[in-house]
Amino acid sequence: MSSFKRRKPKGSFKLFPRGARKNQQTESGGAEQSYPVKRRRGIYLLPNAFTTAALFCGFYAIVMAMNLRFDQSAFAIFAAMVLDSLDGRVARMTNTQSEFGAQYDSLSDMISFGAAPALVAYEWSLRGMGKLGWLAAFVYCAGAALRLARFNTNIAVVDKRYFQGLPSPAAAALVAGFVLLMTDLNFKGSDLSWSAWCITLFAGLTMVTNVPFYSFKDVNLRRSVPFIAPFLIVLAYVAVVSDPPKVLFGLFVLYGLSGYVVLLWRWRKGRPVSLVQTTVESHEEK
Repeated sequence: MSSFKRRKPKGSFKLFPRGARKNQQTESGGAEQSYPVKRRRGIYLLPNAFTTAALFCGFYAIVMAMNLRFDQSAFAIFAAMVLDSLDGRVARMTNTQSEFGAQYDSLSDMISFGAAPALVAYEWSLRGMGKLGWLAAFVYCAGAALRLARFNTNIAVVDKRYFQGLPSPAAAALVAGFVLLMTDLNFKGSDLSWSAWCITLFAGLTMVTNVPFYSFKDVNLRRSVPFIAPFLIVLAYVAVVSDPPKVLFGLFVLYGLSGYVVLLWRWRKGRPVSLVQTTVESHEEK
């Protein structure tokens, strides 16, 4: 009896592709293949909790301005300033810096120090000015957005001792401090429309200038200080608590003008700084 011969299939069709055959060999005891294991990327809770609290204060300021509670709106913006100054320090102390935290902080700053002060100023005083009022509020809001975007892109190439333009928290404190002071003195916003318009426009335009403002980042808190330093801190606390509207607004007015003083001092020393950047600078030139 003749043996039956199995015919091979014609063409290039293969019942088991090459990859499938390798997988079968691996499952049957062959050499194991190593696949890269993707680690789950999470976020750090502690610094982002401070950022979320600052974001809440900015949103609360907007809600209170819609309810005509402008004093609470101003205090909420100042509270957002304190929380914003803590989240970065907490992240550095606990070694929990992350790119997510940096981007989240910028978005929170845009709400707390960009949109919230502009809307508070508009609801308090600028609404009655018509087009001029909401244009001034928009200039402030756009200035804060541009200021934050420039800060994020130039953070590695600028002198850390100075801010490039008025920082957005200081600009927000300038607007909120004026609203808080005038509300405390029982002035109506409609009677101070042009004053509010000038301050809002000044803060918005100064944020996008190249005017240098001292950043206090070179202050070493771990270094020993003279005995008079703690006493001066106590006096500062007493001054702020004694009359917060006047003291806070006065401090931020002085800080808002300090950059122009530094600018004039550099001009006298022969180191001019352009008021507005009009040329593209490479990182090497900076």
